[in-house]
Amino acid sequence: MKNRIHAYFNTAIFSDSKEDGSIEMIPLINPDEDPSKDFSVNTKKLPILPVKNTVLFPGVVIPITVSRKKSIRLVKKAYKGDRIIGVLAQENGNLEEPAAEDLYKIGTLARILKMLILPDGNTTIIIQGKMRFEVEEFTSEEPFITADIKPLVENFPPAQKKETKALVASLKEAATRILQLNPEIPQEAQIALDNISNTSFLTHFLASNINAEVADKQKILETQDGLVRATLLLEYMHKDIQLLELKHEIQNKVHSDIDQQQRDYYLRQQIKVLQDELGYESSEQEMDNFRNRALKKKWNTEVSNYFFKELEKVRRMNPAAAEYPVAMNYLELLIDLPWGEFTTDSLDLNKARKILDKDHHGLEKVKERILEYLAVLKLKKDMKSPILCLYGPPGVGKTSLGKSIAKSLNREYARIALGGLHDEAEIRGHRRTYVGAMPGKIIQNIKKVQSSNPVFILDEIDKVSSNMRGDPASALLEVLDPEQNHNFMDNYLEVSYDLSNVLFIATANSLDTIHPALRDRMEIIEINGYTIEEKIEIAKKHLIPEQRKDHGLKTKDIRFDAKAVAKIIEDYTRESGVRNLKREIGSVARKIAKSIALEEEYQSTITPALVTELLGPEKFDTEQYQSIEIPGIVIGLAWTPVGGEILFIESSLSRGKGKMTLSGHLGEVMKESASTAFSYLKSIAPELQLDERVFNDYDLHVHVPSGAVPKDGPSAGIAMLTSLASIFTQRKVRDRLAMTGEITLRGRVLPVGGIKEKILAAKRAGIEEIILCNKNHKDISEIKASYVKDLKIHYVEYAHEVLEIALAKDANTDSRLGLPMLTAQVI
Repeated sequence: MKNRIHAYFNTAIFSDSKEDGSIEMIPLINPDEDPSKDFSVNTKKLPILPVKNTVLFPGVVIPITVSRKKSIRLVKKAYKGDRIIGVLAQENGNLEEPAAEDLYKIGTLARILKMLILPDGNTTIIIQGKMRFEVEEFTSEEPFITADIKPLVENFPPAQKKETKALVASLKEAATRILQLNPEIPQEAQIALDNISNTSFLTHFLASNINAEVADKQKILETQDGLVRATLLLEYMHKDIQLLELKHEIQNKVHSDIDQQQRDYYLRQQIKVLQDELGYESSEQEMDNFRNRALKKKWNTEVSNYFFKELEKVRRMNPAAAEYPVAMNYLELLIDLPWGEFTTDSLDLNKARKILDKDHHGLEKVKERILEYLAVLKLKKDMKSPILCLYGPPGVGKTSLGKSIAKSLNREYARIALGGLHDEAEIRGHRRTYVGAMPGKIIQNIKKVQSSNPVFILDEIDKVSSNMRGDPASALLEVLDPEQNHNFMDNYLEVSYDLSNVLFIATANSLDTIHPALRDRMEIIEINGYTIEEKIEIAKKHLIPEQRKDHGLKTKDIRFDAKAVAKIIEDYTRESGVRNLKREIGSVARKIAKSIALEEEYQSTITPALVTELLGPEKFDTEQYQSIEIPGIVIGLAWTPVGGEILFIESSLSRGKGKMTLSGHLGEVMKESASTAFSYLKSIAPELQLDERVFNDYDLHVHVPSGAVPKDGPSAGIAMLTSLASIFTQRKVRDRLAMTGEITLRGRVLPVGGIKEKILAAKRAGIEEIILCNKNHKDISEIKASYVKDLKIHYVEYAHEVLEIALAKDANTDSRLGLPMLTAQVI
């Protein structure tokens, strides 16, 4: 019996709606009286009030909240008249605007005892059932439903009959048992129940409050024979008693003879009801949902069969089992993965180029490779994705380039950071037998982006480490092998997943620490550091507008002179990329923002002088060209991770025993270059008119300034030779001339790298002529013509050509050197 039952056991309903504010008591009828006594009604065009989830019985008083417009019109009109209405229950309680055909044909005539208008616009009426009726014909539906009816006379046997007495006693006994089993009903209800002696009222009163469906209550109301009606009611009450007793037993954990399966069924039904009330899906609903979603998946037969096999296994599992949520999570992962779902590639090459050029300045090799991939994909639709590795110093835009590539291809973007990764399970996932098992990061990100062909960035692949938990680099061998990754097997997933359409792009700062087999699987694209000219362009197009926006500044508030940006780059940063440049520009922007906020006067155009004022003294010194006035000094060209630089090489002679000293924090390769140059110089001494004895009578000292900075590499070979030849022949090196190239013992000049950076460094330093190996001519062709304009470049193949170009024709006779002439005439 529902909890509201005690509301009807009270002897009156109270209302405070009197005009004087006093409380009005609406009494129930005398339970010994017949509610239809002295009651007459017009059977033609009776107003019909549809109600849902409720069945009104004769003699019962209930409140009803009326919210439908039709019903409100009906109630107000009836309340002004004889207050008589017909109440019919809806067959479907979910209908908001029921028509006549949606109502049961048998209902109860009722009198409106009271009408209350609520603040929210709804109307509450208190009605009392009078007698049953049957609809003969619905006469209209506007402005509300009306019908011609036929009153139904009650057919209860006399109260004195033994059969009636027995039935009344059984009903009261059942009601008393329900009161005992339901502690929420007050004890006063038993007193009210004992005072009811009228068989008809007792039957209708209990039927109104029994815990039964609307259809069951309607069946009771429609039963014509009173004895049969009461018997049917008793049957429903006994079912209610059984459920209450079972609930009571469960709550008190009392063992009984009830079958365990029935108890489990009842518990599951209770859980189901609670879940429905809370809006949760039951386990059966979840299973059906999984099945329906699985039927729409584009997976192959193997995966489909495996999924439905696992689904049936979980369906047979007890939801209370510890393995149940683990199995459900696994099924959910299988459903959520985008099997066979791909984004449509944008094959417009011109559009892709515009996007790449807009987001990144330079990086032509990478852009060209992506456009090549797009071009082939446009011609051959099922091309396997390449495995690219962007290799270069920090801050040059390797990771952000991945986002631009995804944007240009119209693909989803995924990224995992491999730095410090040391567990193989992070790539391949854990086996499901482990507590807290989960798939690897590859499958997790595929699920996240909901696409089987994303652009996938494997960031910092050179920093993967290994330990006792496995070697992630070895696990990546399968992921990055185009011949294997179409059947990638994640330990948690247990079925193969196709990764062949994923465009993997790895990034690395160094190739030395990458597993050789892994490096062999990737197409290495080197990204060199930006030149100063490129950094200036990046600052103009990207960094300065971004910092203006981040600091709430407008274009008129702050402008950067190109020379000011160059000064920040050269004197306040020392990097390959632009991260520190971005920070320094941000620092300038913050100082301007502060001046604006304080309403101070400030200079909106940033000049080199203002840069020094805002950022303080220069943090780094840049090597500048100095006029060469004495022999032995040569300008070399060096490559560093932060760009090219000019490098002075100085040589001096002193009386001694032919000892050679090298200083300036030189590496082994650079020292070997100096030894090679010295040996070659000795071999061509006659050609330079040098007496060979000078090599034994003088000590040689070669120094490269900036001694705290490590220097290495073979590219200073010809510069070392020129410096040695200059000091021994006392012929100065020509002004504004620089050189780079490796030298061999036979006097051949070999090509070196970093030409672009070196050329730009020379131009910035004011160099006018450069000596390069003939094979470096191809590197010059890759440099913009504007960068090499006004530079004279000499291409050589042999060392003697270098000396012919670099050394002055006549020896230096300046006595300030304090050195004798070392030509063959000196003995």
